[in-house]
Amino acid sequence: MRRPLTSPSARSVLFAPLDQTGRAELVARRLVDAITLGVLADREQLPSEAELAEQFGVSTVTVREALVALRQQGLVRTKRGRGGGSFVCAPPEENDDTWRTRLREVSLSELRDIGDHYVAVAGAAARLAAERSSTEDLARLQLAAEDLDGAAGTAATRAERQFHLEVAAASQSPRLTHQEIRLQSEQGALLWLPLGHHDPVMACSEHRAISAAIAQADGELARKLTERHILDTIDRLGEVHLDLLGS
Repeated sequence: MRRPLTSPSARSVLFAPLDQTGRAELVARRLVDAITLGVLADREQLPSEAELAEQFGVSTVTVREALVALRQQGLVRTKRGRGGGSFVCAPPEENDDTWRTRLREVSLSELRDIGDHYVAVAGAAARLAAERSSTEDLARLQLAAEDLDGAAGTAATRAERQFHLEVAAASQSPRLTHQEIRLQSEQGALLWLPLGHHDPVMACSEHRAISAAIAQADGELARKLTERHILDTIDRLGEVHLDLLGS
């Protein structure tokens, strides 16, 4: 069973009322993001349709349509009768060969653009987290920073993604947090590829430094450290990309 992200802030953002009600695809997208990012764990039972409808601010019919879409994607299974409900079916982890193929197909300009977008979002989130984070936020950040210690492969990828999601949640900005979630859903696994080229020891040290800057309420330092962490990762990915093209 994959380890869920534990941040209640992330959950509250993912399950916040939608800006446009009556849109089953928006409900489905939120739930897909929650499942693929690990906010909802494999085999975890979802809230009831009525509870989801209340949280999202939509009708139960809209929630039911969204759950149908998730069942068709194989991300949810529904049991009827006593002890029934809708349960998460987390997608399997993709292997190294899959990611090598994906990285080979991405151009250097696309990688740079992904990095620019991620730097803008994550850097701003880190700065605001230093200004706004609560004691509970700081405790979760510290734990998330330590998760990368000794991690490797897909575990290191999940730890990277969890840390940056925790930073975004600590910013207390729902819009920035949604941007982080969207970027992670679309590009996060590519950015933190489990190909062994990213040094978990160095990354763990960088996470600790970012967490410390946030705890010290030094927003500019937190922003700069976060941006450098991401840009260094983009540089490494560019080198791996060129190596793959030459192999």
